[in-house]
Amino acid sequence: MRFGPVPVTEAAGHVLAHSVQLPQGRLRKGKLLSAENVAALRAAGWAHITVARLDPEDIAENDAARQLAAALLPDPAAAGLRLSEAFTGRVNLLAAGPGLARIDAARVNAVNRVHPMITLATVPRWQRMDPGHMVATVKIIAYAVPSDSLAAACAAAPGAVTLQPPVLSEAVLIETLVGRDPGDKGWRMTQARLDRLNIALAPRITVPHAAEPLAAAIAAQRAPLILILTGSATSDPQDIAPEALRRAGGTVDRFGMPVDPGNLLFLGRRGAQTVIGLPGSARSPALSGIDWVLERAACGVAPTADEIAGMGVGGLLKEIPTRPKPRSGAAPS
Repeated sequence: MRFGPVPVTEAAGHVLAHSVQLPQGRLRKGKLLSAENVAALRAAGWAHITVARLDPEDIAENDAARQLAAALLPDPAAAGLRLSEAFTGRVNLLAAGPGLARIDAARVNAVNRVHPMITLATVPRWQRMDPGHMVATVKIIAYAVPSDSLAAACAAAPGAVTLQPPVLSEAVLIETLVGRDPGDKGWRMTQARLDRLNIALAPRITVPHAAEPLAAAIAAQRAPLILILTGSATSDPQDIAPEALRRAGGTVDRFGMPVDPGNLLFLGRRGAQTVIGLPGSARSPALSGIDWVLERAACGVAPTADEIAGMGVGGLLKEIPTRPKPRSGAAPS
């Protein structure tokens, strides 16, 4: 592609580089100029105009964007996504339903390293998506790109972006009580989190804050996802909730996570059931490490202990102003 000014008399058949306001209306950038457009430019006094002149081996921006999007999603329905129409060199990849953005960073990077005018941008890996939300966008920055570069990008693209849908349909929340029942806020906030993924939450279950009754309640559940919210913070792997899970025949795979809020979460299993011990921040609708683990578990890609350990970069989600000198380490005055 050759870019630059040409005499208006030579502009027909080339792509207008910058929008031009004419008495009859606006010629928008990216327009393939016709003989009539050239006549209108001449009548308005234009002697030269900046255009993009495509070479025979070039692929125009919209065609290039369509081809790359098709390479990314040869079967959009199977990937849980749908494609927008191409416009100004762009095709958007939209979520067809709720789920998580499953991003192969190596493939995305491979696409973006082929040619600087060929780009693929995505939301963060494992971000929760609502139906219709944009998961990724293909954008051809120039008005055309070489066909060999486009072919290389298309070869690198398959599998780079998909939507991981929920695989669970139900969950249960067991709450322990210390003294007076504080109410159902924890259940309601959990229900709101699960509603986003079309997962039903069983009616509220409460037991005394002790290992034996909690273990019995865990053992009685058949839902594939068991959530535990204790009336007093779980502050150690030997505390009541992790110990109750072990007594019920389960295991604790990870206690604690480098995400704030959400530090005191634990993740375990009991047979085929996933068990998540929720910290007190579960009673708040604010984004928390809870969301990162719960959403992945609900979609059948529960994080490993090692993956949880790697969540610290970007894991400082919110400072809490009500804490005196929250993390400064300074002694109180």
